[in-house]
Amino acid sequence: MIRVLLVDDHAVMRAGFRMILEAAGDIEIVGEAADGAAAVAAASALQPDVVCMDVQMPGMDGLEATRRIVADLGNRAAVVVVTTFDRDDYLFQALDAGASGFLLKNAGPEELTAAVRVAAAGDALLAPAVTRRVIERFAHRPAEVPVAPAALPVDLTEREREVLRLVAQALSNAEIGERLFIGEATVKTHVSNVLQKLGVRDRVAAVVWAHRHGLA
Repeated sequence: MIRVLLVDDHAVMRAGFRMILEAAGDIEIVGEAADGAAAVAAASALQPDVVCMDVQMPGMDGLEATRRIVADLGNRAAVVVVTTFDRDDYLFQALDAGASGFLLKNAGPEELTAAVRVAAAGDALLAPAVTRRVIERFAHRPAEVPVAPAALPVDLTEREREVLRLVAQALSNAEIGERLFIGEATVKTHVSNVLQKLGVRDRVAAVVWAHRHGLA
């Protein structure tokens, strides 16, 4: 079972999320919180696998709460930000804070359930329109000129390059395993090694890196 903490200052919204997620069968709601400070405390006490985090809340907002939960080395929870507001400042602050996903509240029930499962598996998930904005933001920066894969500034093995290319195509670990004929656990190891070598925190940052260095 995937253990989830719901964080939203509206009780009706929390009740709706609970109904959707618990209907999935493999997801258990282990707690709720109505503000950021309560979310940080609950995440520490309950040790959920995933936190569904609202942004605008009284007191400590969801962005600061995300930052604190991710920074807590004793907390293994992945944070999926779920907000009404499709704003770039929220999006990029959430990613900077270490969120594993960014979803809008107008998403369908199946998208919310998928986001929780993806985050629990250690992957990252962004709404398609959000992903495009992330790539566009970095692609239009006056950054370094993309280099040829053979001249990458980090020492990736050929298998790690293959995995990174597929990560940049938004494939899950299971899909990458099927494509490369390797086990999902092996894919997770390769992804972890890639993130470590690139010096990035998550798959979203790895995708941006791949685009900027000619691997995607």
